[in-house]
Amino acid sequence: MALPTEFADLEPYSAWDLATEPERYAKRLASTMREMQEFYDVAFPRLNDAIEYCDKFPLDDLPDDALNLLHMIYSLIMVAMAVEVMHQSAPTDAADAVIIRTDEPVP
Repeated sequence: MALPTEFADLEPYSAWDLATEPERYAKRLASTMREMQEFYDVAFPRLNDAIEYCDKFPLDDLPDDALNLLHMIYSLIMVAMAVEVMHQSAPTDAADAVIIRTDEPVP
């Protein structure tokens, strides 16, 4: 995985560069709160800059490094709910949460 040079500090979190929502959810469920908190603490302050960077390109024609960054933004969104609200990777006292899409938004 390659990220834009301006986001090289996020390279250690390349495991969060996941293309689909089910992959991101599975990663969240398999991660510890410590791992998610670490990713969140590093990536969240960079969120606005990352969005600005990706907005420079047409959504259907993102360069690979910008697409990888966008995937990390999507993962950050998935992690934020666990970090900010639930304080755990999986919901409790609820029906099993499963994400199954027949069609994914692209990218």
